[in-house]
Amino acid sequence: MGDARTGITATVEDWAARRTASAGRWTPWELAMAKQGRRVSVVLPARNEEATVGAIVGSIRDHLVDRVPLVDDVVVVDSRSHDATAAVATAAGARVVSQDEMTRGLPRLEGKGDALWAGLAASDGDLVAFVDADLREFQPAFVTGLLGPLLTDDSVSFVKGFYHRPLVRSSDVEADAGGRVTEIMARPLFNLFWPDLAGFVQPLAGEYAARRAVLEQIPFVSGYGVETAMLIDLLDVCGLDALAQVDLGERRHRHQSTEALGRMSAQILLTAWSRLYRKGWVISQRPPGSLLTQFRRGDAVALSSLEREIVVSDVSVQERPPLGRHRNALAVAAAG
Repeated sequence: MGDARTGITATVEDWAARRTASAGRWTPWELAMAKQGRRVSVVLPARNEEATVGAIVGSIRDHLVDRVPLVDDVVVVDSRSHDATAAVATAAGARVVSQDEMTRGLPRLEGKGDALWAGLAASDGDLVAFVDADLREFQPAFVTGLLGPLLTDDSVSFVKGFYHRPLVRSSDVEADAGGRVTEIMARPLFNLFWPDLAGFVQPLAGEYAARRAVLEQIPFVSGYGVETAMLIDLLDVCGLDALAQVDLGERRHRHQSTEALGRMSAQILLTAWSRLYRKGWVISQRPPGSLLTQFRRGDAVALSSLEREIVVSDVSVQERPPLGRHRNALAVAAAG
């Protein structure tokens, strides 16, 4: 049974009460004292983020490296940027690695998930925090909030951030309309098929932290399904009680077009399907299609009867294997 007022299950209600906190609960100095010899890495996957990545890296280094010895390593993964992302991040004090260099010798994959895998491989922290590189008005509490439960409670393995996400339009600002893919695609999927994860306020949030030992046990989906896969896989690996969430306040960032959100949603749907298939919850003679057809106004008219431009995108998702398994395979190959 659950709470009739909220409609959530007793499991989720109990979890949310025990495993939800606010970033203001911990100060940087308290967390630095709680490190006890553990190393902390912050990883930022970045593709064409020269406008914002420098301020984020600079803030982390100023507040959490130089003033307080909390973060040991700030890594920016340059994900095939065409602008000055790498130069700006380096100037701000980050250690910049190339996604392609970190995955040399492996099949080329596209998307955010591959950059995250590369960042995990490049970093050396016992605890690893991931932060998106497009944040505006970044606050160091984004990092301290994610690290708080991990440094103060050994039973917590993974922490997901949540926040208010205003949707800024030319004419107005809608306070909490920024998470459109979450509300339209991800939340219904979790509630339907993984109800134990229904208590996560923002399951697609790009800010989260975990113990390296746990992260190295799970695969990383190449595209925008990475956060969906991560929650589902971590639920299997370490159980709901090892997962937590922290209120980080407000998140401001650039917004994607509706067309781009459609492609993201398709990748999330394919990612969810792959997990359902592995569980034996869906049976299919063949995998689902990976081409998404969309329509837009434009000069290029493929079919005169539609008077629309047809845009077809490949939204297939692939996976990097768990980093721990990959390293074991390399070790075996080197020994042989």
